[in-house]
Formats: sequence, structure tokens, C-alpha cells
Amino acid sequence: MTDLTDLGIAAIRDGVRAGTFSAREVASAFNDAVAAAKPLNAFLVETPDHALAAADAADAARAAGDAPRPMAGVPIGMKDLFCTRGVQSAAASRILAGFKPEYESTVSQKLWDAGAGMLGKLNMDQFAMGSSNETSYFGNVVSPWRRSDGGNADLAPGGSSGGSSAAVAARIAPGATGTDTGGSIRQPAAFTGISGIKPTYGRCSRWGVIAFASSLDQAGPMARDVRDCAIMLEAMAGFDAKDATSLDLPVPQWEAGLNASLKGKRVGIPREYRVEAMPREIDALWQQGVEWLRDAGAEIVEVSLPHTKYALPAYYIIAPAEASSNLARYDGVRYGLRDLPDGANLQEMYARTRAEGFGDEVKRRILIGTYVLSAGFYDAYYTQAQKVRTLIAQDFERAWAQCDVLLTPTAPSAAFALGEKSADPIAMYLNDVFTVPSSLAGLPAMSVPGGVDAAGLPLGLQIIGKALDEQGVLNAALAIEERAGFVARPGRWW
Repeated sequence: MTDLTDLGIAAIRDGVRAGTFSAREVASAFNDAVAAAKPLNAFLVETPDHALAAADAADAARAAGDAPRPMAGVPIGMKDLFCTRGVQSAAASRILAGFKPEYESTVSQKLWDAGAGMLGKLNMDQFAMGSSNETSYFGNVVSPWRRSDGGNADLAPGGSSGGSSAAVAARIAPGATGTDTGGSIRQPAAFTGISGIKPTYGRCSRWGVIAFASSLDQAGPMARDVRDCAIMLEAMAGFDAKDATSLDLPVPQWEAGLNASLKGKRVGIPREYRVEAMPREIDALWQQGVEWLRDAGAEIVEVSLPHTKYALPAYYIIAPAEASSNLARYDGVRYGLRDLPDGANLQEMYARTRAEGFGDEVKRRILIGTYVLSAGFYDAYYTQAQKVRTLIAQDFERAWAQCDVLLTPTAPSAAFALGEKSADPIAMYLNDVFTVPSSLAGLPAMSVPGGVDAAGLPLGLQIIGKALDEQGVLNAALAIEERAGFVARPGRWW
């Protein structure tokens, strides 16, 4: 029998429906793979019983002749940012260590309702703040990839959804949830050779997702290929009355609508994304992506997004500002850690709890956010950044008059070694240079693997689409996927 852990979401779903194998066999195979992959540090909490229970329910439903649910028999990993009833949900932070919610996030509940099972909670950058998965209180996630030049340095799996990307790339989960604030699904997907899509802001409910920057956070799937992402996104998306920003719109049938022909479509190439000192391999892959989409029938046009260069500075004002507000709730009173020395007063408890509970990167962003929101600086920084955000959104609106989707690189480099950029926050923030603009505009965007660099590490291409046009994004990504024929995978060393 095929190694079940080599199968993706569609293959597992179809195999369980056909009776080729049982859902319990699938869950057991992935539970074993998770247990054997401790060196990756991708899972913070393992929940094999949850995966087996969902599998048994899927097998029983099939035996009874019940109509199959969309993800029946598929076990997945759940990013630690999603609250899961009775299972630790810590956002990879000490301040929430041991916190077990009494409720389920809307997205995770939708996935369980669709028949999926949970393999466990996935490691991540603390409160989703980071681009390399080096800010988790529970230690770094290690990418399953190694450079082919003989170097054996541990590599970053990307961030903040680094546990999710590492788990899918290492074949210890067929799919995983991610969240994307400034690129936290797309950049780790590119670093590990998998696919990931951030849908339009509001497509997936944020209720029960531990907040980082509320006007930017959006959940999405990470999986082996475009079809698997479409299946999982259908299960995750939908209106939620508990989230005021949730879109009250029907969920399209994205899997059924997949079509790699781009005849009649126009693909825009934004000239401002050709940044200074772009690595030759990134530029070459971008040009190859252009040829692939032209081969799929698309017309290629050059477009201009003139305010792109201001996106990263604006993002690193808006996101920390919202984070400083959201994270104010962690004070030692209602959640998680409480540091209350003998004789300490209330203010001292707040200070001690936050000093002990938050990591350095979280503190840095809270301080930046508090500063830009403070009296005397609010207009100079926060208001100005919001104006820039509007200009960036208007750039995209003008581009849509010329094209249907945009093609760009996902990240400015392949995966780097853990520790290589941790001493330089600005260098780390530049990882998001290609992903942040679409986040600020709330647009759907997807990363799909396109090739490898000279060291054999994956490189990704990004498709950005119009609001609510996830189908257009998925179809363009599928066109690249079919032509790229990306089959590289990490050798098992763990």
C-alpha cells in the first residue's frame, strides 16, 4: 500500500470515500509520523485521540451509507493561534502557557464539522510576530529542508506559520491552518515548497483566533498543492455573526471551479516589485513564471503600484499599533500567567506579568505601537500610515483596470539559517516586502512553489487577485503548478 503520509487532502478524502483505506489507518499513520518528528519542534501539543475519534466517525458514517462530509477522514494540524476547546491554545507565548479555552474558534469548528480531525497544535512565532519562527516561547521550529551544498545548518521554516509549513512539507500533516497578517501563510509556504492562500479579508471568521492586528489578520489553508488548498478553504470560510468583519456572502465551490486555462485573462507584472539587489535566482523564477502564465493563455501586461515602497513602513506602524491595543488584555488578571510577588500591588503585578510573559519581539512591537498611538505622535505616524494604506489600496484598484491578477515573487530570498537575521529586526522585516501590500489592501493572495535555488531550497511565486476573486488566484496558481512540476521534497533526517 502507498505510504499514507505521502497523500494530500484530496487523495485521502477520495481514498476514504472509495474504501481504498480506512480513515483510522490514515490517522494512525499521521499520528506515528508526528510522534517521530520531535526534532522539527513543529507540534506544541499532540492530540492523537482527536484525530482517531474523527477518523472513527468518518469510517462509521461510510459504513452506514451516510453522505460523505467534505474533509471526512483527513487529519490536519491546527496553528496554535486558534482556540480549541480543552486543548492548550497559547499563541506560542509564555503568558498563555497552559490556557485551555472553554470554546472553539469558528474556523476550527467548521473544519471539525467538515469531518477533519486534529493531529495537534502547531508551533508558531509568538502571537504571530515574526518571519522565521524564532520568537516562540517553546523554541524554534526547524525546517525539514537542508541545503544541498553540504551545509547542515538548521533553516527557518518561515513565520509566523512555521510549524504549519514544516509539518506539511515534512509529510507529518496533509494540511494545516495558518494565519496571515503581513505574509505569515505565504512566506513560510515559499520557504518550505508548499502552497498557501490568504483569502480576502473577512472570508474566514476571526472569532476565536487570538488577535495580533485585527484589521489585517486572516486565516487560510496551507497544503501540498492548489487543489488541497481549495478544498480546505471551502471548509474554513463562511459568514460568522460573531465576527463583525465577517463577509455575509456564499462560499464559492473553489475546487469545482479550478481551471488552469488563462485564455482571455491578463496578468499584471508590477514594476515596483523589482527591488534593489534582488537575487538573480528570484528574478529568473519570476521571469519563468511570466512564461508559464503566457503559455497558459494569459496576456502579460506591465502595471505600476507607485506606493509599494511605503507599504512596509506603513505596515510596521499599523500592525504594532493594533497589537499594542489587543495585547493589553494580558495583564495577569484574566488569562494565563500571573506574577504576583508577596506585597506587590496591582500595577506591579501587571508589570511583572508582562515582563515575564511576553517575549522580546512582542515587547518591541507593543512599544512601537504604544508610541505611534501616543498623544503628539498619533497624527504623525498612525494617521499618516492609514493614509498610505488607502493609497496602496487605490494603486491596486487602478491596476485591476489593466489586469485580472498580479504575479510577483513571494519572498526576496530562499530560507535562511536560524539565527542568521535574528539580531537585525529590519533585515527580518524585509522578508515581508512582497506580501505586505496585498495584506494592507485586504486582497486574496497565494504562494505556490516554482523551483529551487542553487542550494536546492524552494522558491515561491505569488499570485494577487481582486477582492473576492479567490477563484482567479487559485486558477493562476494552478497554471503555474502544472507547468512548474515541482516535485522536490526534503530528505528525512529527523
